[in-house]
Amino acid sequence: MNRINHWIDGKVVESTSGNTSPVYDPATGEQTAEVGLASRAEVDAAVAAAKAAFPAWRATSLSRRAEVMFRMRELVDANRKEIASMLTAEHGKVLSDSMGEVARGLENIEYACGIPQLIKGDYSEQAASGVDVYSIRQPLGVVAGITPFNFPAMVPMWMFANALACGNTFVLKPSEKDPSVNMFVAELLAQAGLPAGCFNVVQGDKVAVDRILEHEDITAVSFVGSTPIAKYIYETGTGNGKRVQALGGAKNHMLVLNDADVGMAADAAVGAAYGSAGERCMAISVVLAADGIADELVAEISERIGDIKVGPGNEPGNDMGPLITAESRDRVRGYIDRAPEEGATIVVDGREGVPSDGYFVNPTLLDNVGTGMSCYTDEIFGPVLSVVRVSGYQQGIDVINANPYANGTAIFTRDGGAARQFQFDVQVGMVGVNVPVPVPVSYYSFGGWKASLFGDTHMYGPEGINFYTQGKVVTSRWPDPSTSTVDLGFPETR
Repeated sequence: MNRINHWIDGKVVESTSGNTSPVYDPATGEQTAEVGLASRAEVDAAVAAAKAAFPAWRATSLSRRAEVMFRMRELVDANRKEIASMLTAEHGKVLSDSMGEVARGLENIEYACGIPQLIKGDYSEQAASGVDVYSIRQPLGVVAGITPFNFPAMVPMWMFANALACGNTFVLKPSEKDPSVNMFVAELLAQAGLPAGCFNVVQGDKVAVDRILEHEDITAVSFVGSTPIAKYIYETGTGNGKRVQALGGAKNHMLVLNDADVGMAADAAVGAAYGSAGERCMAISVVLAADGIADELVAEISERIGDIKVGPGNEPGNDMGPLITAESRDRVRGYIDRAPEEGATIVVDGREGVPSDGYFVNPTLLDNVGTGMSCYTDEIFGPVLSVVRVSGYQQGIDVINANPYANGTAIFTRDGGAARQFQFDVQVGMVGVNVPVPVPVSYYSFGGWKASLFGDTHMYGPEGINFYTQGKVVTSRWPDPSTSTVDLGFPETR
């Protein structure tokens, strides 16, 4: 059976902990590999390699770092299909979705190629007589990323591209559910010319996570995952003196007003709810339907669900694949089971007609959902779309703003004034106007508010550059030594 190990100091290193975890093909339920889970000592070895590589990499010119990123960009582009196939084999998403993930990750590598411009400081000549002041940004040292199963290629690219370009060295702990792709990414980075030790991969579980959070040589940690774990990562990491950005869960709402194009809104809701089988932190899981169009919208969504073809992600023509594990499948089915008991109406039942093999749940549509029901309050992370009926704009805003999650949201309307007011009123980090999944492009930053973010820095883009660097201000004077005197007064600029 295929064995997936670590990448430490520029080479594959076999795990010696004795602990392993199975890797499955979610479309069949068959085990395809096992991954070696890191011991504390193996995490220490990866950190030691990164620490040893840091001085030389930090001293490497910006042009050289950019060159490595440009080469990596070309290698990822050339290997899109191979990376996507790995994603589909271990995560289960359909190939077109996997290709989209690679494309969005590649955007962040492209952004990092501009590091000579992105990391520029400021300069003020003659701030005082003969005195110049300027600012610079410098890398932190060894930084780490802990990434989720749902985007095993894209989310690491959100992190390591900027971190490495800024001059840091990196230790990645990917999900043990779909670990293969980042071993391939490590090989590509080596081919791109990244020196050994600058990028390391440790496969693992909570043992590896806890060691990363407490390790004295790791200066910063980036995380994407569920809210309870994000809170734990943030509190533990900051408690150990680290800089932490921890992105948590979501309950993303799409408000559809009476004047919206119902067909367009239905298309958007279906794509945003059921893409990647709903295993997206930016999936639309709640449609807030204004009373005047609610019946029509539910009917339109229901009609479109019937056209979704569910099956193995590597089979052409399939639109939606399985969930990642049997546990995920059973948990999602549990929400559907409880929905009628709590008062919701099952319009389309995803428990019916599923493939006999694998971890499938078909697209599900629930109507008449109330904000106290578990299908509304919890992040289901599966292909379940809930419709909450609202009287109009104000009630929709009130529902969104009362929710503890605040990752992404969208409004569908033809009224420019309503859209403008929505972006002003809504208490959510990422907003779409007639765009259902408003994931920012790589030169903006990604992240939510409230229980969807722990820390004060969003991911990638300009905030990503700031997160992986620290500012320094230099005040400089080159006077004639003959004019030098002792002055105990507080320095003034005039």
